[in-house]
Amino acid sequence: MTQHLAELLMYVAPEPIRQANERWLARILERLGATRRDARGVSLMDLWLSPHLLLTQTCGYPLMTALRGQVRVLGRPRYELPDSSAGNHCSLLLARTDDSRRTLAGFHGSRGVINGEDSNSGMNLLRHRLAPLHREGAFFARVGISGSHRESLRWLREDLADLAAIDSVTYGYLARYAAEEVAGLRIVERSALSPTLPYITAASVSHGQAEEIRQVMNETLGELPEVAEVLCLREVLSASESDYQIVLDYQQESQALGYGRLR
Repeated sequence: MTQHLAELLMYVAPEPIRQANERWLARILERLGATRRDARGVSLMDLWLSPHLLLTQTCGYPLMTALRGQVRVLGRPRYELPDSSAGNHCSLLLARTDDSRRTLAGFHGSRGVINGEDSNSGMNLLRHRLAPLHREGAFFARVGISGSHRESLRWLREDLADLAAIDSVTYGYLARYAAEEVAGLRIVERSALSPTLPYITAASVSHGQAEEIRQVMNETLGELPEVAEVLCLREVLSASESDYQIVLDYQQESQALGYGRLR
């Protein structure tokens, strides 16, 4: 029997979230009669581009850049969380509660932190929100790269950075299950809305097969109501690559304002 790669790695914390995703994924594979290939040691990019990929989740920005035309979109999640609903989410621009600056413009010349250059929620949406405020192509005194949203939050808490954009789903999960990770932080502003992180499969998977996978994803959510409740996930909506064009629109709007690179 062919083994498939199937991993849900975009939201793996706190622990109740990781466990719920694993339970959901196991039920999906069982319903599809699929065998799971060991993905240990496989990088995210190799996972996303593998011909053996059955199901995973990616970020909207790499979907429209590095992965464009090379994977098939299965759908997008409809979370129901504060600042995440109807198949959309946003970035929450966070600072420490004790920081006296109250407006986004007040953070000009401060220390920024992003989770990665290829992140829609951590970089692209932040750049879009800051683009009208830059001066000579710069907003921050310096920008650090933390490697993850949770690490960016730690940088804020420990006064290693002053402003970060955090995916509203990540923030919602942490606020529910690990409140200490967002303690002492406040929302300065919200970004524009963006489609939630897409579920993808290999490009070789047909449209009909993709629809079957999405249907099974929804049916198994119904079979595991406790999992759906933990994940605050109500449905996997139909989606296509074209739904994520807005991610590139935000990039182009930033560039048009002279702020092509976040700095």
